[in-house]
Amino acid sequence: MIDKEKIERAVTLLLEGLGEDVEREGLKETPGRIARMYEEIFAGMGQSPKTHLEKTFLASGRGLVVEKDIVFYSTCEHHMLPFYGKVHIAYLPAGNVVGLSKLARTVEVYARRLQIQEQLTAQIADALMEYLKPEGVMVVVEAEHMCMTMRGAKKPGTQTVTLELRGAFEQEPLLREEAWHMIGRG
Repeated sequence: MIDKEKIERAVTLLLEGLGEDVEREGLKETPGRIARMYEEIFAGMGQSPKTHLEKTFLASGRGLVVEKDIVFYSTCEHHMLPFYGKVHIAYLPAGNVVGLSKLARTVEVYARRLQIQEQLTAQIADALMEYLKPEGVMVVVEAEHMCMTMRGAKKPGTQTVTLELRGAFEQEPLLREEAWHMIGRG
């Protein structure tokens, strides 16, 4: 899906546009390095969360499942600068659960794309609802955006927090409050 040759040509043009000598020692291999890096950091473009969420396990318990502090790195589609932080997921199983590593892998599917945080949060929640079919899902994403901290407003340390609620979490304030408490935000 990723065309490394096009990326290398584009990076060469970018460097030339910046007034750099693309033949100097430190830059000779930069276009290739960046093409390989983009292949890695945008690996989610060709992936589906279904791969990670389709295998579930029967669970007799009906309690809340929370996985918190899932570290992620993504790239803002507006400035192509990184944003990074933590994702917290809570879901109320409807008979089936998924392996805990699969939640983190689902986050990676969406984080490893050109992205905006609001969309990332919604995509994770929607995928969990579609493939796990729980009674409800709550996804909280906390992130620092380099497009705001190193340029523009230049406010390092500023956190953006987004929240998506589905199913029972939309209708039951006590459930939502319990999840907030479990992730350490309540």
